[in-house]
Amino acid sequence: MRADVDVTTELALALLEAQHPDLLELADERLEVAANGWDNVVMRLGDELALRLPRREAAAHLVEHEQAVLPLLAPRLPVPVPAPVRVGRPDPALTYPYAWSVVPWFDGETAARTPVARRTAWAPALGRALAALHVPAPSDVPVNPFRGVPLADRAAGFTERLGRADADSRPVLEGAWAAGLAAPVHDGAAVWLHGDPHPGNVVVGVGAADGEDALAALVDFGDVTGGDPASDLATAWLSFDAAGHDAFRSAYAAAGGTTDEATWTRARACAASLALALLAFPDDHPLMAEVGRHAVERLGAGA
Repeated sequence: MRADVDVTTELALALLEAQHPDLLELADERLEVAANGWDNVVMRLGDELALRLPRREAAAHLVEHEQAVLPLLAPRLPVPVPAPVRVGRPDPALTYPYAWSVVPWFDGETAARTPVARRTAWAPALGRALAALHVPAPSDVPVNPFRGVPLADRAAGFTERLGRADADSRPVLEGAWAAGLAAPVHDGAAVWLHGDPHPGNVVVGVGAADGEDALAALVDFGDVTGGDPASDLATAWLSFDAAGHDAFRSAYAAAGGTTDEATWTRARACAASLALALLAFPDDHPLMAEVGRHAVERLGAGA
């Protein structure tokens, strides 16, 4: 995915010097790229902080959503999230046009890089975290045209992407989508949504004290919005095997999350849609393409 701005450590240093010069001493200790995603570059700053710097105009406003929302959500959630500790502004003098953030650094590994079978250990913790998040959202929640909306609103896009899917995957994805469209629509309150809680946005502490991985943080709230909880619950298919799926769903329900079968049927359809999106860029993002392939396998298993 082409970047609109080349985000380098030199640019990051210049932004810090211009806007947060007291943090420059941390850059002397460590300033290195930790992740280069579709929309943002994350750089580790010292031992305890990170910089989150948009690289594409189409998604730059998502950092502004995080800046507005995460300070409100963080105290309510039983898992650490990257609520900004400093806010950066666009800097025309440096030809950097986007807002950016200084956020906490979370030690651990991206869950997508860990074996699927190991994820069952933290599946209940993610279920409880999403149940805590999924409470009624205010009317001024950030708008997202793709997350939490009725499936019918996204039907044209799904059909277009489905035409590019391989022949083996197409029947599985189409069946899950059709079942979701046929299910009753969400008619309750719009709830807070992470928007994208796939395993690339989950940090796990690998090899915790008891020998099992543990949920360390839930990151990348750029798609935060309000709507149908099915959108977030799609992660059950993207993240877990059958055992992890069951552990996630049971913990979500025990913590007050919905047990409504229609919601889970729509969640399965959302997983099919997300799988298609993740499979679209196998060369640019092979790790996320693998998440998409795993979701197709799980959907095909009939779960």
